[in-house]
Amino acid sequence: MKVILLDDVASLGHKGDVVDVAEGYARNFLLPRSLAREASKGALAVLGEQKKAHDKREAQVLADARELASRIEAAKLAVAARAGGNGKLFGAVTNADVAAAIAAAISVPIDKHKVDIKRQIKSLGSYPVEVKLHKSVVAKTTVDVVAS
Repeated sequence: MKVILLDDVASLGHKGDVVDVAEGYARNFLLPRSLAREASKGALAVLGEQKKAHDKREAQVLADARELASRIEAAKLAVAARAGGNGKLFGAVTNADVAAAIAAAISVPIDKHKVDIKRQIKSLGSYPVEVKLHKSVVAKTTVDVVAS
């Protein structure tokens, strides 16, 4: 019996997969627990439309992430921090500070958890920063830390 999985099932497959299972397994386990439904022509057509819509949404999200990455990479980012006479900061520049600088530069809020600083910023200067916008899109830019 062919069924469409409505949820991930161990040893069978992932949500949206069409699998062939024993009829008893489908009727006694998968269907009563709403883990699958029968793969009729109508259900397969609906599944195909859902996959097309999902792929279209994913392509749009990827395009938006690439456009945002190019805007971030083109922007000049500067963070003002209190510093002593020798160029050492009182504290450190955090992900939240960099996210706020990005938001101020391009007028788009960025989650502080998406900002990746390779090493702590504890003195004045320029530092490389990565912003993870999508699983396959990373914007690389530099942040200038200036004394306030």
